[in-house]
Amino acid sequence: MTLKQIHRHLNTLSPFALQEKWDNSGLIVGELNREVSQIVLSLDIDEALIEKAEENTLFIVHHPLIFGKLTQLDFAKYPANLIEKLILKKHSLIAMHTNFDKTHLNSYVFEKVLGFKIERQDAFICVAKVDFTYKNLLKHLKDKFNLPTLKVVGKKEKVTSIALCTGAGASLIDEVEADCFLTGDIKYHDAMKAMSEDLMMVDIGHYESEVFFAEILFKELKVLPILVIMSNSQNPFYNEML
Repeated sequence: MTLKQIHRHLNTLSPFALQEKWDNSGLIVGELNREVSQIVLSLDIDEALIEKAEENTLFIVHHPLIFGKLTQLDFAKYPANLIEKLILKKHSLIAMHTNFDKTHLNSYVFEKVLGFKIERQDAFICVAKVDFTYKNLLKHLKDKFNLPTLKVVGKKEKVTSIALCTGAGASLIDEVEADCFLTGDIKYHDAMKAMSEDLMMVDIGHYESEVFFAEILFKELKVLPILVIMSNSQNPFYNEML
């Protein structure tokens, strides 16, 4: 298949026009008329994936490798070091970021992974009515996201409504109407704001909450006449239990 054919299919599944203005979803590296040998799905692109894949592989990832202003290609530094390796192996790269958050990722994690029924949903936030004690909720989250520990803000002994935004969604605090907000990458001042406004927050990890990207997209791409492989990038963080 050509990159153009695959790009067209992806655009039908999750239109790139839905991405936020600051985003960089779509073709990152490649040429639309080029034939690709296989597709590899991953949350991110890293050196191990590039080296392992056969030449002319198309990587479809969640996070854009080029994000923001790129003023030089210093091949000793990220992301240019990975861009060089992609080009040398004739690989291609497409990102499906905020468009996929809106059409697939948040609702999938909320319903299929956590087992909640969506009561209301906007672009990035899913909300449901629940009935959890503090301990039962944390156990549920640890089990579903395979997390040994959780960072919690504004502990509540009873949680009757819950909201979620995968990845780093703390900037959306003002839009949350629930007892508890689940998201990743919660910063200190976000936590201070939430605590002062009586909002419980649980940091469910950026990687852990979005690692389902490949799993979701794999189900959508099985219809294509090309080999599709799930091979997630490595989590850059380690949980050390000393």
